[in-house]
Amino acid sequence: MELENSYLNKALGAIKKQLIVISPEYKLVVTNEKAHMTNTAGATHNNALCCHELIFNSPTPCIHCPATEVMRTGKPALRHISLHNSANTCSCLYAFPVQHTDSLEKAIVILDFDLPPLAKFDEKRLTSNVFLRNLIDNAVDGVIAADMTGKIFIFNKAATKITSYSKKDAIETLNIRQIYPPGDARKIMKKMRNHGNGGKGIVRSLEQVAIRKDNTPTPIRLNASIVYEDGKEVASIGFFHDLTENKRMEAELEKTQIQLLQAEKMSSLGKLAAGVAHQLNNPLGGITLFTQLMLEEHELSPDATNDLLRIQRDAQRCSDIVKELLEFARQTRREVRPQSINKIIARTLFLLRNQTIFQNIVIIEEYDKSIPDIPADIQQLNHVFMNIILNAADAMEGKGYLEVKTFMTPDEDMAQITITDTGPGIPKGVLSSIFEPFFTTKEEGKGTGLGLSMAYGIVESHHGKIMAENIADSGARFHIKLPLAAPAP
Repeated sequence: MELENSYLNKALGAIKKQLIVISPEYKLVVTNEKAHMTNTAGATHNNALCCHELIFNSPTPCIHCPATEVMRTGKPALRHISLHNSANTCSCLYAFPVQHTDSLEKAIVILDFDLPPLAKFDEKRLTSNVFLRNLIDNAVDGVIAADMTGKIFIFNKAATKITSYSKKDAIETLNIRQIYPPGDARKIMKKMRNHGNGGKGIVRSLEQVAIRKDNTPTPIRLNASIVYEDGKEVASIGFFHDLTENKRMEAELEKTQIQLLQAEKMSSLGKLAAGVAHQLNNPLGGITLFTQLMLEEHELSPDATNDLLRIQRDAQRCSDIVKELLEFARQTRREVRPQSINKIIARTLFLLRNQTIFQNIVIIEEYDKSIPDIPADIQQLNHVFMNIILNAADAMEGKGYLEVKTFMTPDEDMAQITITDTGPGIPKGVLSSIFEPFFTTKEEGKGTGLGLSMAYGIVESHHGKIMAENIADSGARFHIKLPLAAPAP
């Protein structure tokens, strides 16, 4: 044993690095020659000294002493190194515990290392951290990470774009709960803790709403997970995919589908009208022809002549109605030309006013003749006005007043049309939804909910505006504004 101890002591003395063994009270137990050489304070070595007194002549332990960390955790500790700190050349870089045995008291061994290898390792670590930060910061989707209290510590550029919060605001003042509608953050955590949403601590492809700084919602698709450390939840991280463009495209697709339905409907109506016209025009032509022959070839009493003239007028009226119906339903392709808005409305009323439902409805027409022609598709606008007027007649149950007015807007850049009825008005609870597709207040089988949504789409395609309101006494009023000139491309 003496020989072994001799070799061991010589080996420790030959080590060109500092080696110190201290007690939990920082008292020196063993030091090698390198430790004496590192004694820059000029203190004399004795076991009553503490390590910080021997090496640095300091009355208190060093701030970043690894031995302190060993005493706190019972595990080896590496001193944090800053590449820009000249104090890196000092000792005490690594410490590990010597456990208590029958012959030895508990102690701590302190070593130093060559700084260059550590510096290279730390430099590589810092480079990796910078690359990882850049990778997260420039990700296409928003990346937000927060601890279990909701304090945010990762917030990238895409997250700023989605929420409109700056990175500084998010990390300093924002809580992750503020990004969601009230109560949603708790629901998302509950989903992540439920194994049925993609696995333990995971939620996948969850359609959610993110709340922007101005309190407006942004639709997102969320992939999130809980971060665990030693089996405990320490943080959560979420990847936010902005669905704004997807939702816009879905809305455009839905609008296109509605327009296709309208085109098919108009096409079917055109075919039906063409068939009816062929069936009606021949007998109407015969009635008109033979009435004219009777008037020209026979000596008739005044009463008989008047009766024949009335037959002739009614036959001509039927022929005009068929012609207007054909004109209304003939076109399915959108064709914008300068048109008189007054004539479009008058044509629509001509087709409708003699229907049974309008027998007890007084129609009041007030047209501003100074309105110039506007760029419009006559068939599509016919459909808009017909739909609104028929809805008004239904609301009044065939009895009341219908007022149609046209005039210029105060700035004289748009033509405005108002259609007012004396019905019960539109219930407040549904007023904001009447232009939504498939929304209807009619009984099942009496409406598809597409009429007003298509009217909205047609007015919008003309770069106009449409809105509805209830009037004070009773009834509803629709406002339609159409530009006098087509917008520049």
